[in-house]
Amino acid sequence: MKHKVERLTNRLTAIVSSWPGVECILSCECGETDTIDPYFALILDVYCSGHIPDDASRQSAFGDPGAFESSRGREKDRFFIDGLPIRVEYKRTSGIEDLLDNKFDSMWVFRGAGTYMLYRIVNGKVLYRRSDWIERVRNGLADTPADFWERLVETHMFKMEHCLSDLGGAALKDDRYFFFVSLSGFVRSCAAALFARNRQWEPSDRNLTESLLVLSCLPEDFSGRWESLLRTDGSLNPERKYQIAQLIARSMFAQSCQ
Repeated sequence: MKHKVERLTNRLTAIVSSWPGVECILSCECGETDTIDPYFALILDVYCSGHIPDDASRQSAFGDPGAFESSRGREKDRFFIDGLPIRVEYKRTSGIEDLLDNKFDSMWVFRGAGTYMLYRIVNGKVLYRRSDWIERVRNGLADTPADFWERLVETHMFKMEHCLSDLGGAALKDDRYFFFVSLSGFVRSCAAALFARNRQWEPSDRNLTESLLVLSCLPEDFSGRWESLLRTDGSLNPERKYQIAQLIARSMFAQSCQ
């Protein structure tokens, strides 16, 4: 099965790299997992500096695969080949270049999506390069300014505080839906703040806890509290989870990393 994935990866890379507007193709970590893993998907990040073919032309180029669909803005194609899920994501090189040229001033880019996009650039396997663009980008990301990380921590900590307030209100009113929405926002912003504090790009949400708990700078008693907060066996009621979230937040504000 591994050879099947490799052959498919090579086939898709040959097709996409033939388009003149393509600068670089990266393979993401989901494509490195076993195909029987529920998280498996062959994901290609295609960085474009020019035009790419329209939806119908791309579908035809891929051999008219099963369940082909493309997002409205042509940012992503989803389809199946031989039963394997494929995602091809198209990204503009200019967006990354603007980020580097502006010294990471555009903080709004990271408020919702986090820094996973940059994690994929730094850690993705290079399948094709038209020039040294990817090397220049990676060098630029390796020299990220300290004030960017500080502002990123501040942004996510503010979001975490807002979600904590909502979490408390939802627990008090026994509003289960809003409780889960607020809890999701809290754990997401908490994790993002800790990766930023450790000056690490955020990995995929899949298996994020594994990467989070090995960070060098974590607040006091974080591991046990985090695991308790994520428990889904019903042993902790909303009020108790809110109390645990409070402890995590307090420890994070008291934390100092050198």
